[in-house]
Amino acid sequence: MKLVYFFLLSLVMISCQNQGKMDVQAAKKATVDSMNVVIEKQRVIDSMQQEMVKIEEAKVETKKEVIVVNQQAPRSTTTTTSTTTKKKGWSNTAKGAVIGAGVGAATGAIISKKKVQGAIIGGVAGAGVGAGTGAILDAQKKD
Repeated sequence: MKLVYFFLLSLVMISCQNQGKMDVQAAKKATVDSMNVVIEKQRVIDSMQQEMVKIEEAKVETKKEVIVVNQQAPRSTTTTTSTTTKKKGWSNTAKGAVIGAGVGAATGAIISKKKVQGAIIGGVAGAGVGAGTGAILDAQKKD
C-alpha cells in the first residue's frame, strides 16, 4: 500500500510540475504577444509624430514665404496703406451727349418724313447740344 501511495504522490508531483511548465510557456507567449502589440502601437505613434513634424515644417515654410513677400518695405517702418479708388462714373459731358443723341434721334424720326435720315440728323444735333450742356456742368463742378 505504501508503494501505491508513493506512486500516486509521484504522479501528482510530476503532473504539477508539467502543469507549471505549461503555464510558464503560456505566460511567456502572452508576454511576447503583448510586447508585440505595444511595439506596434509605438511604431504607429512614431510615424504619426513624424508626419506631424513634416506638416509643421511645411507650415513654417509657407509662413516664411508670406513674410518674405510682405517684407518689401523697410522693417523699421511698417505702414499699410489701403487705398480705395472711388468708382468713376460718366462725366456730365458723356451723359449729356448720350441723352441728347437719344432724344434728338427720337425727335428727328418723329418730325421728319424720311424717318432714318431724320433720326440720324436729330441724333447728331442732340448729341452736340447734350455734350455742350454737360461740358458746362463739368466746368461748374470743377469750380
